[in-house]
Amino acid sequence: MSRRETIEEKRRRAAAVLRRLARAYPDARCSLDYSSPLELLVATVLSAQCTDVRVNQVTPALFRKYRTAADYARAPAGALENDIRQTGFFNSKAKSLRRAGAVMAAEYGERVPDTLEALVRLPGVGRKTANVILGNAFGKDEGFVVDTHVARVSRRLGFTRETDPVRIERDLSTLVAKGRRTLAAHQLIFHGRQICVARRPRCAICPVNPLCPKVGVPLEIRRAAETPGSRRSAAGSRA
Repeated sequence: MSRRETIEEKRRRAAAVLRRLARAYPDARCSLDYSSPLELLVATVLSAQCTDVRVNQVTPALFRKYRTAADYARAPAGALENDIRQTGFFNSKAKSLRRAGAVMAAEYGERVPDTLEALVRLPGVGRKTANVILGNAFGKDEGFVVDTHVARVSRRLGFTRETDPVRIERDLSTLVAKGRRTLAAHQLIFHGRQICVARRPRCAICPVNPLCPKVGVPLEIRRAAETPGSRRSAAGSRA
């Protein structure tokens, strides 16, 4: 049985992984289109159980129609639901946006609050959404965004054994310092979408293959990734 990594060894490996991901995904950023904290909040709420591509198709017209928190709070019954129908779960999302808009209008002068504690008190806003807003709209790089891609990739990399997003965030925050977490999350998300996919990760062409223990990856995929020349041939087929 191999020796377990110390926390310092894991931090060094995490730093090396992120350096490789930075080279692989130099344009990694938030995939949602927005021009204000309110627009990012709305887009992130809509992105639950929906792709960012679909959300970005819906939000241009939505943002033209609803410009303030109060606009969402006052949206007529059925109107907001119809406007966001394409994102799925539109009834619950509309309810959250109305209630969050009302709170922001009443308590924050229609502004989006800029602390984790205040954000997670808004209806429909959890830690993931709050960290997205803080890191991208306010430049407050404190927490770590944990979506399905970050959770999957960080477990395969051996950075966490947890399945609960809050515990995964805790583990990742011990490895990545403040000031680096927002970008690191984007890079892990890009990697999870393009290479470290759920069913058959593309280990043979993975830029962090040598640094990854491939926790939970099927044995045949791990063996294929270790075959001499496999990364070269796979990369050629990708071109």
